[in-house]
Amino acid sequence: MDKRLKWKAALAVALIVIVGVYLVFRLSAINLGLDLQGGLHLVLEVQADKVIETELVRAKDALSQELKKARIKFDAMNVDTNNALTITASTPEDLTQIKDYVTKEFPNLENKDLVSTGKSVTFGLQEDVVTHWKDNAIRQALITIRNRVDEFGLTEPVIQRQGKNRIIVELAGERDPQRAIDLIGRTAELRFQLVKDFAATEDDLLKRYDGNVPAGYEILPGAPEATSSGSFGAYLVETEAKVTGADLKDARVSKDEMNAPAVSFEFDRNGAKRFGTLTEQNIDKALAIVLDGMVQSAPVIRSRITDRGQITGSFTAEEANDLAIVLRAGALPAPVKILENISVGPTLGEDSITAGKRAIVIGGLLVVIFMAFYYKMSGIVADISLLFNFLFIMGTLAYFGATLTLPGLAGMALTIGMAVDANVLIYERVKEELRRGKTHRSAFEAGFSRANLTILDANLTTLIAAIVLFQFGTGAIKGFAVTLSIGILSTLFTALVLSKIIFDVLFQSGKVKQISI
Repeated sequence: MDKRLKWKAALAVALIVIVGVYLVFRLSAINLGLDLQGGLHLVLEVQADKVIETELVRAKDALSQELKKARIKFDAMNVDTNNALTITASTPEDLTQIKDYVTKEFPNLENKDLVSTGKSVTFGLQEDVVTHWKDNAIRQALITIRNRVDEFGLTEPVIQRQGKNRIIVELAGERDPQRAIDLIGRTAELRFQLVKDFAATEDDLLKRYDGNVPAGYEILPGAPEATSSGSFGAYLVETEAKVTGADLKDARVSKDEMNAPAVSFEFDRNGAKRFGTLTEQNIDKALAIVLDGMVQSAPVIRSRITDRGQITGSFTAEEANDLAIVLRAGALPAPVKILENISVGPTLGEDSITAGKRAIVIGGLLVVIFMAFYYKMSGIVADISLLFNFLFIMGTLAYFGATLTLPGLAGMALTIGMAVDANVLIYERVKEELRRGKTHRSAFEAGFSRANLTILDANLTTLIAAIVLFQFGTGAIKGFAVTLSIGILSTLFTALVLSKIIFDVLFQSGKVKQISI
């Protein structure tokens, strides 16, 4: 046996040993997909129009203050459900001043009136601005959901954008779907708003103000858990929030004065500065801690507070932990609507695994038997290569910590067929060479040499298709593409390199002159 072949054989054996040992100790690194171990599949739609409404409300508040500073008169300013900002003035002169001021100082706004009424003007965000904010909302929602899921502690979640405003979330192995849905879909908008008044019900509150909510204020309900613990059912609070959850640096589970679960939060530097100013200027006033439009608590400010606070309520330990997670991850930029909610039970996953294993074992055995029966000794060599091919596939999946799905099992089954297909091409070329009168050794050399190009061409075109599937496909399709790609590369190595080494070792040993085929 020449030195070159010895090196090839030694490297092949070393590679087989490394993959085998790695697979033994790292088999658990292969994650099972949603269809194999059960879990949750969600399709979410981000209500991006809400972002446009929010931006118009901010523009309205800013414009209102700017017009007052510029001493430009207006009677009313409102944002309607059609995402339009309407400003009413008493005189045409005031209206002209408003138009000129907005055009100069608020370039994101444009006049939507086709015909001027002389009493009011309607503005809206420019189309490119609307597109930017909507797209930004989807991207921010994707990041926020991913942060929440990461803190939830699940392995290999699938979180990706679909189309213009949809997000797909797949959580394999999740056994509490409703908790996951609540965690992912919660807007988690935290606001700190000063309280003017409160009452048991909204009607009781409105009676004190002749049925009208005072300008600059809004009525918010108390959270059910807070109401049941002795708080009020309705709060009249300032519309503007001086500090929001965007200023948080951290949130964690803690205990309140009654030793019940609560959530403590800490502001960043800018938030601490604003919160300190807010509390210092409003001592002995109630400050509502508002989460998703509900007042969780409304403590009275006794002294200046800077960087820390606490949200209390009738929380369980799990609820407090989930609230801390969503506050740390940040609020969603817009509400999300669940379009699809599919829970896959673990029993169905076990059935899929059993069926997949059965298909691979039966298919593999049939291929092994056929190759040994039809090609005799050469078929046994092909079967040995097939065994190592499967070993390399599993070892590679374990190395990368890949996720194995039901389509991935289908990819393995397909690889078995493609692997022996390469050997069939080689063996048929060998037979042709033998019929021409060549010796077995030279026939095998020629068979491998002349079949190489055909095998490479067939497998590389399939590999390109698998790469395209991985690039543009979603979860299940990607699982198929991954195992198929690994299988193709492994097939090329075992069929063209490993099989050739085995035949060369047999022929150069001097004990084998011909091999049955």
